[in-house]
Amino acid sequence: MRPTKYSKEMLAKASEYLDKYEQLGDMIPSAAGMACHLGVAKSTLYKWAELHDQFSDTLKVMNSTQERRLLSGGLSGDFNSMITKLVLSNHDYSDKVQQEVSSPDGSLKPTHIILEGVSANTSTDT
Repeated sequence: MRPTKYSKEMLAKASEYLDKYEQLGDMIPSAAGMACHLGVAKSTLYKWAELHDQFSDTLKVMNSTQERRLLSGGLSGDFNSMITKLVLSNHDYSDKVQQEVSSPDGSLKPTHIILEGVSANTSTDT
């Protein structure tokens, strides 16, 4: 197994990315942008977050900042709405419409239909 590249310097560089992501060419902070800035794979960021609480906090700040920028940019029309919608789905936003089916009395029980002139006993046994 290779030795880790994680260090205090990498943590500082990750924080630097959060401060300067726009100057580095990113519209929003992202794991991909941070990984490129640090010179590591994106999967490495998530591994470090599992192993190091401070790095986990840094990724959480990145995600919160990303969500905020997406909401602001999407609402103002500065960001492409389809891309904003796609990325916000990673933050548990959706445009799904949920429908519930219920009976007139508000329960989910099937209603009984009574037809006049029809016997309730449909058995053919005599």
